[in-house]
Amino acid sequence: MTDTPARLLTLLSLLQTPREWPGTVLAARLAVSTRTIRRDIDRLRGLGYPVESTMGAEGGCRLVAGAAMSPLLLDDEEAVAITVGLRAAARQAVAGIDEASARALAKLEQVLPSRLRRRVRTLGAATVPMPDPGPPVVPEDLAALAAAIANHERVRFGYRDGEGRESRRLAEPHRLVVAGRRWYLVAWDVDRDDWRLFRSAVPTAPAPAPPRANCPPTTRRPSSRRSSTAPRRRTGRW
Repeated sequence: MTDTPARLLTLLSLLQTPREWPGTVLAARLAVSTRTIRRDIDRLRGLGYPVESTMGAEGGCRLVAGAAMSPLLLDDEEAVAITVGLRAAARQAVAGIDEASARALAKLEQVLPSRLRRRVRTLGAATVPMPDPGPPVVPEDLAALAAAIANHERVRFGYRDGEGRESRRLAEPHRLVVAGRRWYLVAWDVDRDDWRLFRSAVPTAPAPAPPRANCPPTTRRPSSRRSSTAPRRRTGRW
């Protein structure tokens, strides 16, 4: 491949896949010498792409995370998938995500080839979201609960049930569940010694509550005589 700009774009596209590429393999894919590959790698580094090289028989090149997000190369299917995903994200009940999704979508549609731009706009014009007035949730609350789930930590949070009664809960979060525009938290309620599905909205202002849970919530047993260790359906009010 003698066209240097086209070769650099192809090389960048290969390096964006999550694997290490030996120089000999890259040279064969691009029909150039390994010396040319080394020069092209240096050019990409000069453009700000963090390309890492390792030596040895198992060594190779790969694109690593940098201080800033580098431009991505997407094929047609990837570009359409991201566009559709951004349109769907803009309708989620997460505070602020609609504006961020709209900005990202505008940037992406601006650089899409005309054939793909018509395709995604036709899809968007033909799609109507089903009304679902789910309450908005705060991204920081979702992040705090996700961190507690990953670290097996207890959290204390405010909660309002379906009848408007407010309370403070101490729980060990197990999973966040999203259904349409509605978010739920499956958690072990420490004070009630049982599983709970917190509905209506994600609990507000969750904060870590030491000590750390002794074991993951999945090993907890409900206080009833049922032997299942998985969250169970409750029909009564909390």
